[in-house]
Amino acid sequence: MLQFAGIIPARYASTRFPGKPLAIINGKTMIERVYLQASKVLNYVCVATDDIRIANEVKSFGGNVIITSENHQSGTDRCAEALQIFEQQLSLKIDVVVNIQGDEPFIQPSQLETVMRCFENANIQIATLVKAISNNHDIFDPNCVKAVIDKHNRAMYFSRSAIPFLRSKDTSTWHAQHEYYKHIGIYAYRAEVLRELALLNQTSLEMAESLEQLRWLENGYYIMVQKTDFESLSVDTPEDLENIRKLHG
Repeated sequence: MLQFAGIIPARYASTRFPGKPLAIINGKTMIERVYLQASKVLNYVCVATDDIRIANEVKSFGGNVIITSENHQSGTDRCAEALQIFEQQLSLKIDVVVNIQGDEPFIQPSQLETVMRCFENANIQIATLVKAISNNHDIFDPNCVKAVIDKHNRAMYFSRSAIPFLRSKDTSTWHAQHEYYKHIGIYAYRAEVLRELALLNQTSLEMAESLEQLRWLENGYYIMVQKTDFESLSVDTPEDLENIRKLHG
């Protein structure tokens, strides 16, 4: 049986919303809510952070926390360091790591289960989720990352732009003319693949779009994509936090 571990990378420093893992939502911090949701599915969960304030908060609710380097360029790099430490603490070999975004306090356990099931296929290296886009706004919103997938449910490309471009179609009708997909930022990787990814240098496409998964595609890794019907409620700004508080207050 495969051993899964959930790792939640969490940074205090954020350009648009400093300290957001500690933001309170209906009596609990955002990082606690993410941790509790992940723990409904995963036997082993930890927060990986470089900030003592976040570490102290995780300890206060009885969670596992690992202090990582301040120099990581991405959440995946932070997960790779945390994996090594976590395995030592558990005295256990982890087969698959689920990278859970620390700014999605109401992530659904079923979403985690969906991405974990991908690894029943021994050939899967990396897995992630997408959701069909139902409105035109998201197609043209650069904060909504679009995914293009092939007929075998493998990712072909991710972009902040509206892709594909629908030639000879009015842009106001694009959402009705083609099935666009929004990327849901949950990743799972086989442990050995995660270690390999952390050794890769940044690539031109990754830097152009500011999307780390493009580094993996450029280096020949394939990403299995599964579809979900659940909307991702991520917190990128204080305004996002207020909207979530209204929905779950």
